[in-house]
Amino acid sequence: MLTQAVGYASVAMGYLALCPDGVALVRNIAEQRGIPAPYLAKIVHQLARAGLVRTQRGVGGGVRLARPPEDITLYDVCIALNDPAIETRCMLGIDQCNDARSCPAHRFNVERRERLISFLQSTTVADVGGFEQTHAVHH
Repeated sequence: MLTQAVGYASVAMGYLALCPDGVALVRNIAEQRGIPAPYLAKIVHQLARAGLVRTQRGVGGGVRLARPPEDITLYDVCIALNDPAIETRCMLGIDQCNDARSCPAHRFNVERRERLISFLQSTTVADVGGFEQTHAVHH
């Protein structure tokens, strides 16, 4: 399971992918997507530090994607927000768990992590935006 921050970031970035001019105010994204604005502002700050979004203050300011939405993966978002789901750690919390000294859950956890990372690396912000667009059309 990914953290709530990654979920919010993905939805917010998907929103930006759909904006005609590619820019929006954090408070507007938060309002449109049901995300607490102060929390989204902190997330956007982390995404900006990681180079995934650009922010600009003042008139005509807001937040925009730093790259095309097809070039930003959910894995990039997980890295930017330090999501524990992609960390290589023992599922049972055993310090010395590795391929040479594996716990009972090691093989399962390695396979699960590989599948998750493969999915995250192949799913983009454009995919999230496309889902949001399709979902909104059906309302």
